[in-house]
Amino acid sequence: MAVQQPSRPVSLATPEAEDAAVPSTALRVLAVVRIATGMVFLWPFLDKALGLGYSTASENAWVRGGSPAEGYLSSVTVGPLESVFQSWAGVALVDWLYMAGMGGLGISLVLGIGLRVTAIAGPLLMLTLWLSMYPPARHASDGTPTMSTNPLIDQHVVFAGVMVAVALCSAGRVYGLGGWWERTQLVRSFPWLR
Repeated sequence: MAVQQPSRPVSLATPEAEDAAVPSTALRVLAVVRIATGMVFLWPFLDKALGLGYSTASENAWVRGGSPAEGYLSSVTVGPLESVFQSWAGVALVDWLYMAGMGGLGISLVLGIGLRVTAIAGPLLMLTLWLSMYPPARHASDGTPTMSTNPLIDQHVVFAGVMVAVALCSAGRVYGLGGWWERTQLVRSFPWLR
């Protein structure tokens, strides 16, 4: 009869302790949700950058001098920040920030790296987009109905929650490069990048 050796105590700061809190099946499901959410951001980034012809025509591609955020921002017709968003339309810095956010979130979520940064930056971008759509408004500034289906919770709130959840559960280690990322010298030097 084999005698089992007692397992060594695991510190709460170790990856093993974090994984023990969430069943492996749940981590797999969360990893798939992480990747799918990442594609929600990565695909529009690629389409707007390269003009793949889905929401952005080839001639309006960012690489051809198009403004990725101008069309959306100039069409904001609701909420207390309507004029602010419209004034940002066509501003190069806003385009760069928008594309960095979309691309960065997409890459981070698909690859499962930098999820702590994503858990902060992602909800901030989602808050900005939520404010630009302003779901509590029943009518746009021209009086037309907004057709908002929920005055508080929309996809931006859900995506923000997913980003926080995958970071808290270290879901980048499953179907992703999170484990490798955590062992890099960069992340060892700056653990907040995990």
